[in-house]
Amino acid sequence: MKEHTGIITGSESPHPLSIFTNSTGMEFILIPAGEFEMGSKVDERNWYRNEGPVHRVTIGRPFYLGRSLVTQEQWCEVMENDPSKFTGKQKPVDRVSWVAAQEFIERLNEKEGTDSYRLPNEAEWEYACRAGTATRYSFGDNDSDLEEYCHYGNQDIGSCPVGQKKPNPWGLYDMHGNLWEWMQDVYHDSYEDAPGDGSAMEDADGSSMIMRVLRGGSWQTSAVGCRSASRYYMPPLARRNSSRVGLRLVREL
Repeated sequence: MKEHTGIITGSESPHPLSIFTNSTGMEFILIPAGEFEMGSKVDERNWYRNEGPVHRVTIGRPFYLGRSLVTQEQWCEVMENDPSKFTGKQKPVDRVSWVAAQEFIERLNEKEGTDSYRLPNEAEWEYACRAGTATRYSFGDNDSDLEEYCHYGNQDIGSCPVGQKKPNPWGLYDMHGNLWEWMQDVYHDSYEDAPGDGSAMEDADGSSMIMRVLRGGSWQTSAVGCRSASRYYMPPLARRNSSRVGLRLVREL
């Protein structure tokens, strides 16, 4: 395991880059603490009701977030199997249920001798995706620029190897498109009772079988579904028809 630093270039304000690499080769970028407006306003083009109301969220502690989606090579090293439909070592693992993601995390924590790995909370994910922006995408508002950052809208070829497109301002790849990403949160159809501290939205009974949130869009999703605020959901056991779904991990400090 190692940690190193560098600079993300190609943006108006270069962002100091701190990367942690674990024994499986997963790279994690340090996400700073901060505040942001979560969700989208009703006047945002292609706004959906489940993206509101916009609310202020404080991310009180920095955390590491996977620089890319978990690849099939990384999944296989931990799980010794590959459930993916679109195979390739550097392609993101797909056809992963939320429950299987939790098993992967449990095994990875055991392998690494820690309890620091988990799925992102929805607020953490959007905060990292936006990377200080308030536009429809992390790079601006124009769908015409999406191709430079995102695999999306293709009905034929499926997922693509991670890290082929431009990263967002904080150095994260494929935050828009390629595969939908599982969140820890239970799905709610609005943010009316969303916590303001960036913690996951859960139900009072603690059930693990309720619909779980997906973020980011996929290789099949239209540009609308790849926006920073876009949300989707699936049952936690869904796998057979989930070739559009993968995962990205948090590593807590």
